[in-house]
Amino acid sequence: MASVERFMRAIRVSEFGKPEVMKLLTDVPVPSPKDDQVLIRVHACGINPLETYIRAGVMMKPKLPYTPGTDASGVVEEVGKDVKTFKKGDRVFTRDTITGAYAEYTVASEDTVYHLPEQLNFKQGAAISIPYFTAYRALCTFARGKPGDLVLVHGASGGTGIACCQVARAYGFKVFGTASTTEGLNLIQKNGAHKAFNHKEKDYMEKIQVSEAAGGEGVNIILEMLANVNLSNDLKILSYGGRVIVIGSRGTVEINPKDTLYKDSSIIGMGLYNATKDDWKEMAAALYGGMESGWLKPLIGPEYPLEKAPQAHEDIIDKSGATGKMVFVL
Repeated sequence: MASVERFMRAIRVSEFGKPEVMKLLTDVPVPSPKDDQVLIRVHACGINPLETYIRAGVMMKPKLPYTPGTDASGVVEEVGKDVKTFKKGDRVFTRDTITGAYAEYTVASEDTVYHLPEQLNFKQGAAISIPYFTAYRALCTFARGKPGDLVLVHGASGGTGIACCQVARAYGFKVFGTASTTEGLNLIQKNGAHKAFNHKEKDYMEKIQVSEAAGGEGVNIILEMLANVNLSNDLKILSYGGRVIVIGSRGTVEINPKDTLYKDSSIIGMGLYNATKDDWKEMAAALYGGMESGWLKPLIGPEYPLEKAPQAHEDIIDKSGATGKMVFVL
């Protein structure tokens, strides 16, 4: 007896361009997993700036048409014959997908899927992957940070910023964070920052540099979400041997290289997509420790239905005052 083809709702992009190129279709065939793959019924999906750059055609151009998205969470619907780690009904989250996560169903390779602990809901599951893997890799692998170092999370109230604050606090760092609203400043301090600074204030960088925690010696590590705006000023408040880890940037910036020479300081770029299999294993082990001990608690921000995908892509780039991880809820 032939199987009946099933259809689903999914966002499809048939041309690169503005957010409006994302179209919600209702007749997309439900994909089937291959031998080492997992089919997931998506309950929530993370929204990331990288997806806006891909959609616009300025990074990693996928073959058209395609469905965006990597960070899905949901329930396993079906597994390929070689899959050993998961079974139908398991709660899971992903760090990547094969068929795209802006959809009711997605297929992912077994090695990119993780069990979702019961204490976290699906929206939180969709907020783990890019934010927390990025935070751990930036702080512990690239910055070579150690407990007691002073870390500034520059732009700390979004999904990745909150993750950086939580990871840094859990690993014994002194944590400063910046935001632009009273709500954001409060959220930062509730999620790991010892002190919060309003980056809309003209002299906030001077306040950070002369703070008691900085001890007049500057900041050891800066996790930078918007390097095209902040990098030049970041270099001025680093300690000797200090490091700026560039996590995000939306344009170019002019700096004075002498600001690095005087302090033996470094600017280090970090792309999560460059991680090796061993990197992913290390990061996952560290983050599962956070889930088990309770410090890894994703903060959910604005929620959108799939049909609002164009609006979500506009908001994640254009709106200031982020407060948590933006997600689609299906």
